[in-house]
Amino acid sequence: MTVAVTAFGALLATVPACGGQASGPARTGGEGPRGQVPGSPAARTAPTADPTRIPGIGDRLLQEIPRDSGQVLAVYGQGEDSPDSTAVLYTREGARWRPVARWPTHNGRNGWTTDHHLGDERSPVGVFGLSDAGGVLADPGTRLPYDQDEEAYAPPNDWGEAHQHDFDYVIAIDYNRVPGTPPHDATRPEGDDKGGGIWLHLDHGDGTSACVSLAKDAMEFLLRTLDPARHPVAVMGDRAELRV
Repeated sequence: MTVAVTAFGALLATVPACGGQASGPARTGGEGPRGQVPGSPAARTAPTADPTRIPGIGDRLLQEIPRDSGQVLAVYGQGEDSPDSTAVLYTREGARWRPVARWPTHNGRNGWTTDHHLGDERSPVGVFGLSDAGGVLADPGTRLPYDQDEEAYAPPNDWGEAHQHDFDYVIAIDYNRVPGTPPHDATRPEGDDKGGGIWLHLDHGDGTSACVSLAKDAMEFLLRTLDPARHPVAVMGDRAELRV
């Protein structure tokens, strides 16, 4: 995910994406797990003793999930300083959480932080709403508000070929932003130093500036599955921090 409070060149002068920094080629970190994502993937998660809890999520973050939330995208970071992670979509059925889909993902190229700041190239740990979407491509059939804008979401040409489709689809992660606005809206309620423009977006094979990146099939699946009526949220962080 690549967040920008700084300008993306002349073309993206008003578009914040991935933690306040342009998401260009990674300078550190390695390529994460890769794999094709089926249209309706089944999550392969370890059994949990308590189906009313989301595996690997401790009491602190579990209590931050809104009571009316019926969809949780859990992003399990491999390590505090790792750009590699795994995302699992859970849906609530009564009091039980059921895994629906699982994908390899990438996060900030420097890992994770509980105190994100502009330019640290770490993804923020926490529970965040997933309320708005957009991208270069047309709406694939999402129930989220969708903002198509080829210019607003087009990466600069000098980012290189690997990054030219990063923002074909994006879902805003509600960190330091105003829900109900397009993902590229630059308003930062907590100030620019706290970063912003942190998105779910298409993967380019390595770490980001702060966003979470997934394969195109995974993004399409999320866009078609996330339902505003179920108040979807992302619970994200390195595994050790998530367990607290």
